[in-house]
Parts: sequence; C-alpha cells; structure tokens
Amino acid sequence: MKVPRPWSARAWLDTAHVMIGLPVGVALGGLTLVLVVAPPLLLRAVPWCTRVQRSRFDAFLGAHIPPVRTPSDWRSPATWRQIGYHLLSPFVSLAGAVLTAVVWGGAVVALLSFLPPRIQKPPLEFVFDLRDNRIVLLFMVIGVALLLLAPMLARGMAALDLSVARTLLGPSRSELGQRIETLTESRAGVIDAADTERRRIERDLHDGAQQRLVSLAMNLGLARATLTDLPEPAREAIERAHEEAKQALKELRDFVRGLHPAVLNDQGLDAALSGVAARAPFPVKLRVDIARRATPTIEAVAFFIVSEALTNIAKHAAATKAEVGVRRERDRLHVSVYDDGCGGARLDGGTGLRGLAQRIDSVDGSLRLSSPLGGPTTIEVELPCE
Repeated sequence: MKVPRPWSARAWLDTAHVMIGLPVGVALGGLTLVLVVAPPLLLRAVPWCTRVQRSRFDAFLGAHIPPVRTPSDWRSPATWRQIGYHLLSPFVSLAGAVLTAVVWGGAVVALLSFLPPRIQKPPLEFVFDLRDNRIVLLFMVIGVALLLLAPMLARGMAALDLSVARTLLGPSRSELGQRIETLTESRAGVIDAADTERRRIERDLHDGAQQRLVSLAMNLGLARATLTDLPEPAREAIERAHEEAKQALKELRDFVRGLHPAVLNDQGLDAALSGVAARAPFPVKLRVDIARRATPTIEAVAFFIVSEALTNIAKHAAATKAEVGVRRERDRLHVSVYDDGCGGARLDGGTGLRGLAQRIDSVDGSLRLSSPLGGPTTIEVELPCE
C-alpha cells in the first residue's frame, strides 16, 4: 500500500472518508437499531443503508463493493451481514475518526510552535515556555512526525473500514464463487455458440455460393474454349468473366478457409495445419503430437493462432524459415511458432497479435512472446483442452 503525502489529494480523501464515516455510521446504525422493533421496515431500510455506505466508499476511496444479488429477507445470510455492518460501523468509524483527528490536530498544534510568542495562542503558551529553543525544536520534531503519520493512519483506518465493508456488505466467498462459475459457463457457452455458428456459415457457403461459383466458372471456361468463332469483343468479355469468376472463387475459398476450415472438423488439427504450412511462402517445419483431440473450439483457436502467426511472419518478419509445434500434455494444448526473422514484434504493435491475445484470453489460455530486435521470434501458447 503506497502511503500518500500529507498534502496530496489522496491523504485528504482518506481523511474525509474516515471523518464523514462517523456521522453516516451513527445515523445508519441508529436507524438500523431503531427499526429492529419493526422487522418489515428494517428489511426495506437495510438495502438503502447499504447503498449509502457503498456510495461513500466509491466517492472517497474509488472502491467498488459488488452488490449482493440475493433477495433481502430474513433467510438470507447477506441480510444479517449487512445489519451487522450497520451496527458495527459506528464503533469502527468512531475509533478511526478519533485517532485521525487526534493525529492531524496534534500535528497542527505542535507546528504552531513555529509562530513567534506574540502570535502564539493557547493552548501551547500557557503550558510550555515557547521561548525555550529546545522546547520549540522538540515540538517541531513532534509536529513533523505527526504530519507524516497522519496520512498513514488515515489510509490504514480507511483500509480497515473497507475490509470490513467488503466482508459484510459485499457477496460472500461462496456467492462470488457461484457467480464466477456462472460467468465462466456463460462465456464458454457463448464461445461454443460462436464457433458453431462459424461452422454453419462455412458449410452454407461451401455447399451453396461456392458450388454456384464453381459451376459458373466451369461454364464460362467451356464457353471460352468452344466458342472461338465469336466476335473479338464477345470473346474478350467471356474471358474477362471467366477470370473474374475464378478470382471470386479463390477469394471465397480463402474466406471460407479462414472462417473455419472443413478439414479441421473432418481430419483434425494435424491435417488443417499441414495445409496452412504448405501455403506459406517460406519453408515451415511442422510437428504435431496429439494423442487425443481437444474440443472443436480449442482446435479452432489453435488453428487460427498458427494461421495468423504465419501470416504475420510473411508480412513483417522477412523470415527464411519457420517452425510450428503442437503437442498435448494431459489437459493442456501447447502451441509454439518460431521464425528466424527480424524480430521486434509486440503485443501492442498491431491488430494481429492483439487479436491473437484476445482470442487466447477468451478460452483462459496464456501467451508468451519473445521477439528481440534482430530476431528470432517465438510465440508460445498454452490452451485448456476442454
């Protein structure tokens, strides 16, 4: 925890939080105590009191306490925790406010010894002889020490109050665990649904638009080869249409392959990566050691990692060769891509690697990049197999 300077905004915000916490805590604690005799009203008042306290922590400390999503009723442990905080808050706030006020006040009073005796006012001039330089020096030392201690004390009391509030006003560990598990399952479902939708689009394009383009290109090629007695402008139009159809077919195949290669579903990661390596404009040494296939989503992530990495190498690395390794160790899939290019790759340097990092994070994987200037560059990725 970084200790703020006495004149910093952080020191004054911590102090304000502690001092304002006393009247707020006393008011809300008194309201909670009074409403104990009226349980229905207390159940309505507790969430409101909690929102007031949470807004205080947010305003002065910038600390967000997650709201409790369980209903407010007597069977909920969260309700009893919140009531406990509102009853305990006056005592925590009283201790913090008194200690903080004493230290800040003591620093101010001690530093008053700097003033000349004629300007000096009680209480110092009636208790100590401020004409004695030794006493003045002593007060100077005490004042400076208290001035340095005051922000530390305010920060500590604010941290104590925040710790108690997080425990009693926020979700419990079991509730947080359930929420994390729910979010993890929801994210996995979204990722799987997106991957399933990509595969569906790939099949529709492959079986529909791609087949029509193949038929169109074949018919134009047949017309180009057989209709040789047509006028020159007509033959040129057919030739141009044939070339355009072949180019459109190539671009569609590249798009479908990039969307989700069919060979990945049919023959697995080894065959899909072999095709990517064969299309690279430089030699690629490929090693795949997978005794048991991972889930389709993880295989798709691994495929796109290698595909994007080789594309980046071809565009930016000026490499003469590359090596790709994929192996499975228990429930983890390890992917590595090495090239002997010029290096200097950074995760924040472009959209390619940043997109890779985001795709890896989406499945709780990890990415390590080593790319010194002058090369070589190594990308190491670890993915969960399930």
